Amino acid sequence: MNMKRILLIAGLTSLLFTGCSQLTVLRTQEMKAVGAEVQTSLDSVAIQLQAQNDSLRAEIKKILEESSLAQKRMQAEITMLSRRVADESERNDSRQEEIIYRLDMLLGKSDKILAKKVVVSGAPAPVSMDSLEREAEKLVEAEAMFNTARSDYHRGEFKLAYNGFKQVYEQMKEGELAENSLYWMALCLIDVNQVDKAKKVFARMSEAFPDGQKTCPALFKLSSLYGEECDIDMQKQYLQKILSTKSCEKSAEFEQAAEMLQEILEKEDKKASGAPVDACVPVVREPAK
Repeated sequence: MNMKRILLIAGLTSLLFTGCSQLTVLRTQEMKAVGAEVQTSLDSVAIQLQAQNDSLRAEIKKILEESSLAQKRMQAEITMLSRRVADESERNDSRQEEIIYRLDMLLGKSDKILAKKVVVSGAPAPVSMDSLEREAEKLVEAEAMFNTARSDYHRGEFKLAYNGFKQVYEQMKEGELAENSLYWMALCLIDVNQVDKAKKVFARMSEAFPDGQKTCPALFKLSSLYGEECDIDMQKQYLQKILSTKSCEKSAEFEQAAEMLQEILEKEDKKASGAPVDACVPVVREPAK
């Protein structure tokens, strides 16, 4: 009896161990399957995160490059405006001194008037001061008209300002006032959306005053206008003209033209290599009123 019980217990024990062993094997297989599935899922997530990370890095790099370029442009524009303000202030001081001097002569406050003599028909005669007085009066009148026209421009009266600047130019024909009048006439034309006429005035001014104070700004304006029209060849032509003009070498327009030309050339290289490049979109202006 005891033997049977022992054998029964041994059999049950063996069966129990066999069942546990099989159960352990099944659990191990299930855990391996789950582990493999989890690993596959983790690998997929890692790949997606890496792709997102690479895309984010590329986007951040692009934003930084665009920010750097925008900062350079802003710095160049600020420098250009600062120089223009300084130049304009210096020219205004010079004009005021000249006008005061000539007014002194007109009012008889100067006791050292030029006493040269000219020979007319073989006979010496004193120089008349009428021509000098007329010249001084002409300058004072033109300066007043120019200032009035500029005030009209800043008030938004572009057509009235244009007529004022035109009158100054027709009266002076040459000199700094004539050059400035042509420049402001072109600005007036831009503001009334007569861009083609403005380009002609800028070109005429740069040819008539190749070393003038407004030549570099006029050439830069021309390049910008052609750029807005997506006429890249003409834009490059005027940018290159700025870079080849000696009087522009120390101007803010020179620095900005160099940056813009480099940007255009880099974009053309990308396009030639098949890389995607943003298409130029012409600026649409409202019809002139």
